[in-house]
Amino acid sequence: MFQRLAIKALQQWAQKEERKPLVLRGARQVGKTTLVELFSKEFEVYIYLNLEEVENASLFSMDVSFDDLLSGIYAKAGVRIENKRTLIFIDEIQNAPEAVKALRYFYEKRPDLYVITAGSLLESLMDRHISFPVGRVEYMALHPCTFTEFLGAMGEDILVEQIEQLKVPQSIHGYVIDLFRKYMIVGGLPEAVANYAKRKDWVSLNDVFNSLLSGYKDDVEKYALKRKEQDIIRYILNYGWGLAGQRFQFAKFGGASYKSAEMGNAFRTLEKTLLLELVYPLISTSFPILPDLKKSPKLLWLDTGLVNYVAGMQDSLLFSPDADELWNGDIAEQAVGQELLGASVTFGEKRMFWVRDARNSQAEVDFVYKFRSHLLPIEVKTGDNSKLRSLHQFMDESKETIALRLWNGAMCSDTIKLPSGKEYTLYNIPFYYAGQLETFLKSKF
Repeated sequence: MFQRLAIKALQQWAQKEERKPLVLRGARQVGKTTLVELFSKEFEVYIYLNLEEVENASLFSMDVSFDDLLSGIYAKAGVRIENKRTLIFIDEIQNAPEAVKALRYFYEKRPDLYVITAGSLLESLMDRHISFPVGRVEYMALHPCTFTEFLGAMGEDILVEQIEQLKVPQSIHGYVIDLFRKYMIVGGLPEAVANYAKRKDWVSLNDVFNSLLSGYKDDVEKYALKRKEQDIIRYILNYGWGLAGQRFQFAKFGGASYKSAEMGNAFRTLEKTLLLELVYPLISTSFPILPDLKKSPKLLWLDTGLVNYVAGMQDSLLFSPDADELWNGDIAEQAVGQELLGASVTFGEKRMFWVRDARNSQAEVDFVYKFRSHLLPIEVKTGDNSKLRSLHQFMDESKETIALRLWNGAMCSDTIKLPSGKEYTLYNIPFYYAGQLETFLKSKF
C-alpha cells in the first residue's frame, strides 16, 4: 500500500456535519478497495462487507427493519454495537440492489455511522439496473495515481513536497522530467505503480498490463448484452489504444467495417465504465461551456501505462533520441490529460479542447482549463512560440490575458503581442506541474 491523495478528500467527507453515505466511483483496478482500507485505520471499528459473498448479500435480501439489518451486519462482522467511531464499507454493492436502497436509511436513521460503498462493475450498471437514492448519497471519483502519487510510491517524498509547492530546484529539472517520462510508461494503475516501485523492472510490468487488460476484456459481456456490441467493444479494446490523444471518427474506426452508429454506441458504453473518455471540442473561447457534439471527439484513455503497453510505445519512450518528438506527441497529451483529471475527486469532471474550423483557417488547442470564471487554453508542446499559432488564435478571440503551455523546459513566461495588438502572458510550465495548475493559477488571479 502507498498513500493516495484521495485520502484527504475522504477525511474532509468524514468531517462534514451533514455527511451522507459516500459512493466511491471509478473504473476497475484504480484502487477503490485499497483506498478505503487505508482510510479505515482512522476508525475504532471497521466493518467490511463484500457483497460478492452470498452470505453478505443475503443480509439485505431479508424483509426486516433497518435496525434488524444493522444488528445483523454487526453480528456478521463479529462486532458489538457500541458508541465507537465506525466505518462500514459495502463493496461490490451492484450484487445486491437492496443494499443500494438501504443507503437512504443509513443517512436518515444513523448519520453517526460512516458508510462508503463501491463496486468493480458499478459504472456499467448505473442508470441501467442500479439507481442510488436521490439526495441521500454523495459521490467521489477515484482516478489512476497522479505523478506525485507515483513519486510517493517511489519514496521521493521531498520531491513530492517541492512539486506541490511549485518549488522544484532548477538543478534537478532534468532528473524530474526523466521521472515524468517513467511515469508515462508505468502509468497510474496502482498494481503497475506498486510493481515498478518494488522491482524497478520494465519487463515485469508487461505481466501486470496483460492481466489488467485481460480483466477488462473479460468484462465485455457485463458491459453489453448484444453479441455485436460485444464484438465492437473487443475491437476497440484491441485496436483503439494507438489513437490516444487524437481526434477520430466513428465511421471506419481503425479500419473496421462497423457502421458509425454501432461504433458510437460501443464507445459510449465503454465511456460509462470510465475506461475512456470521448472529449468533444468547444468552438467558443468564452462561457457558457457548450461542446459541439457534431464534431469528431478526441480519445483519452483511462491510463497512459496501458496505452503505451498496448500501442507498443514503451521502447520509444525509453530510448527515443528525439526529445522534442516525444514531448510533442499524443502520448504526452494523454499523460497531461490524465494529470488534469486526476487532480480532482469531483465526479463528472470533463476535459475540454478547442477547435476553430473556418473555411480558410483551422486551429486546435490541446486543452481548455476552467479556473473559477476563466477558460484558459493549454498547449502540450515544446519549441519556440512561432509553433503556437492555434494558441495565438484562441487568445485573439478570447477575453483572457493568460495562456499555458506544458513542456519539458523550465518554468518561465513570455509576453506575446499578437498582430491585432492584443498582448497576453504565456506561462511555460514543466510537465511535472500538470497536476498543480490550481495552485499555480491561484497565484495569478
